[in-house]
Amino acid sequence: MEKANNGFKRLLTQMKSGIIDNNPTFVLVLGMCPTLATTTSVTNALGMGLATTAVLAFSNLFISLLRNIIPKQVRIASYIVIISGFVTAVEMLMKAYLPSLDESLGVFISLIVVNCIILARAEAFASKNKPLPSLIDGISIGLGFTLALALLGTVREIIGAGTFFGVPLFGDAYQPAQLFIMPAGAFITLACLMAGVNYLRSRKR
Repeated sequence: MEKANNGFKRLLTQMKSGIIDNNPTFVLVLGMCPTLATTTSVTNALGMGLATTAVLAFSNLFISLLRNIIPKQVRIASYIVIISGFVTAVEMLMKAYLPSLDESLGVFISLIVVNCIILARAEAFASKNKPLPSLIDGISIGLGFTLALALLGTVREIIGAGTFFGVPLFGDAYQPAQLFIMPAGAFITLACLMAGVNYLRSRKR
């Protein structure tokens, strides 16, 4: 019983690490291209984040299962093949069931293949650990990424368009600050949120 409790605590610690302590966007500063490009709305942000989470979880799991079979000389190429297979599956599912979101995100779904977060977790964690911790690592890092994108998307959509999930919040009198749904607004919002997160982490320490 004690062993099971210790294992559960380790998994919870791992989840917390991926979502908060080692958040890929606010702490590790990885995956900046989709972070800045797809967060013009909450819907796009959640779609991108959850798609990346699915690819992270399953690629981590399969790379961990195959870690003793894949030759070291071709490991990076093998990881990319595995990752691209799951990206293709996610893209096909989105085209079939969420065509409007797929059209909105466009090429950025395909570019998940070269997202540095996924390849970094494959090389740094999944290739060295057992399947269950690797799966949890993929889920936690993916959820941390999704949380960061959702926060960015929320701020940018509310200030830049006056809506939340496409629903108007302030009526016709509100004049949106359209800068926030433009590229410059993405950098400004990301900088402010990163500063806030780092401040809270320093206070905690």
